[in-house]
Amino acid sequence: MSYIQDKVVIITGSSSGIGEATAIHLAKNGASVVLAARNEEKLKNLAERINKEGGKASYKVTDVTVKEDVQSLVDFTVDKFGRVDTLINSAGMMLFSMWDNAHVDEWETMIDLNVKGVLYGVAAVLPHMKKQGSGQIINVGSIAGHAIGEGHGVYSSTKYAVRAITESLRKEVSVKHNIQAVLVSPGVIATNWQDTVTDEDVKSVLGELNKVAIDVDYVAETIGFVVNKPANVMINDVIVTPTAQEW
Repeated sequence: MSYIQDKVVIITGSSSGIGEATAIHLAKNGASVVLAARNEEKLKNLAERINKEGGKASYKVTDVTVKEDVQSLVDFTVDKFGRVDTLINSAGMMLFSMWDNAHVDEWETMIDLNVKGVLYGVAAVLPHMKKQGSGQIINVGSIAGHAIGEGHGVYSSTKYAVRAITESLRKEVSVKHNIQAVLVSPGVIATNWQDTVTDEDVKSVLGELNKVAIDVDYVAETIGFVVNKPANVMINDVIVTPTAQEW
């Protein structure tokens, strides 16, 4: 039996990377996916691809750092489908840098996107899921939320925060309201994430990590495994990394 079939799933950051791959995977398995990101052209193209291949996809241009945008995304989904079964907080940014270089603007960008974006999503879906008496909140963390490497300081801090948010949700919301709260933590994946890194001093670290990177589809399949569970079964925490990744 498939528990993905006919679920209504919001996926932030779905114009590329983990979010895009997850949207394709879930749609192929019968979910109605609502795509959310800032790039309308990419969202439109992805929605058209999914629908052409027999899936069901809608999209809403959304900046997850703006709480009103996230609320509008959830309202759009509920208006269209009558409910939201799963929220996947996939939007995020990984900007490695050395402390000595003090890339404060990049620190703030990661905090706004990786932490506040998750919180805004949680705040927007909770009332609906509580009313339904069920739901799934799946936060995409990182192995960097479990271990800290060179140049990872602020990024790791944001992912440790996501880990804490998810664990707190489990203790307060999962038990009381039957809302699953799950953390999926990928290791190094091949999504060209290193292209956004500006700190030249950290480039050597990136090169070593990329040698073991795995395809993003493996992360999407892992998220699909989490989504494909009945309301009374919750996968608490999943780490999916390259076999050769040391930390």
